[in-house]
Amino acid sequence: MKQLTQIGATTQEAISLALQKLGKTREQVDVEVLQKGKKGFLGFGARSAEVRVTVKEIQARPTTEIVKVAEQDETAKEQLNEQKVVDDVAKLSSQVSEQPMDIEAVQQAIKEEEDNTVNPIEEAKAYIVSIAEQLGIQDLDIETAREGKYVLFQLKSEKAALLIGKRGQTLNSLQQLTQLVLNKTAKQFLMVKLDVENYRERRQQALEQLADRMADKALRLNQRVAFEPMQSYERKIIHNQLANRLDIETYSEGTEPNRYLVIEPVKNA
Repeated sequence: MKQLTQIGATTQEAISLALQKLGKTREQVDVEVLQKGKKGFLGFGARSAEVRVTVKEIQARPTTEIVKVAEQDETAKEQLNEQKVVDDVAKLSSQVSEQPMDIEAVQQAIKEEEDNTVNPIEEAKAYIVSIAEQLGIQDLDIETAREGKYVLFQLKSEKAALLIGKRGQTLNSLQQLTQLVLNKTAKQFLMVKLDVENYRERRQQALEQLADRMADKALRLNQRVAFEPMQSYERKIIHNQLANRLDIETYSEGTEPNRYLVIEPVKNA
């Protein structure tokens, strides 16, 4: 008896991974759910799903019997297919002769099908709203815009600070989670840019001003100065701001999430 225990983000994902490893279809196995997955909130309290997949035992039959049954099944299938074609043609002919084709009905059916298609951007907006409500935010307004593979979500609220968090940590986490939700149903991979009350633009301006002040401080003291730990995109803003200066150099030290940027005067500059 072949058996495999598999872990995944969700029960369905764990089952799919196990089926791939075993090279079996869902009908060829028995599945026992050992632990259901849990999404958690903002990445906290998440729990993986765990399943045990057992390959069903198949009773072997004599080769001659298998061939005979297969031939009978194939013959019966051909007869059914032939009869279905005849019935379909007769039904279609009857419909065409009885009434003209209703073009508007066909167009309406197509429109309804399109309306039922999941809109990944609207689904992502609904997710953001649900998170905001859990934070006690009831007045959230979201504007969206798309440029190529980038989708911008601009958030507005009287309680914007709750969505931003300390140095944008809550905002960055929400952006990562929204991107996961968006790409669950999107037909192509999309990148999410999440902003609240133009916080990212204001943060960039503040970092650029801080970069200039810290560079001047390093030259004044003639020694290296270090910033507090920052995320990679914020360190990049400072690197870019000081890239054209020849009297100092910038580099990063430490490991994530505590990696920080250093400014050091260039000797003999």
